[in-house]
Amino acid sequence: MLHIPCPFCGPRDESEFAHGGPARQQRPDDLSPLDDAAWVDHLTVPPNPVGPVREKWWHVRGCGQWVTIERDTLTHDILEETGE
Repeated sequence: MLHIPCPFCGPRDESEFAHGGPARQQRPDDLSPLDDAAWVDHLTVPPNPVGPVREKWWHVRGCGQWVTIERDTLTHDILEETGE
């Protein structure tokens, strides 16, 4: 089981959290270079790389705060956490 470090409650089991998906880049200021297909991809297709990924997790069965972690998708090691 994955142990997620909550900056408010301390380390907790993954079962207390809801996965919020990858932490996405900011919405582009200028959308004119994007066609409809590229915009749909930006909104709906999550990146799925092997290696470090920044993810959002909601501590739904705890403090209710969102936590951003960097997790290695190959080993599931948590490399960094930032409370947001």
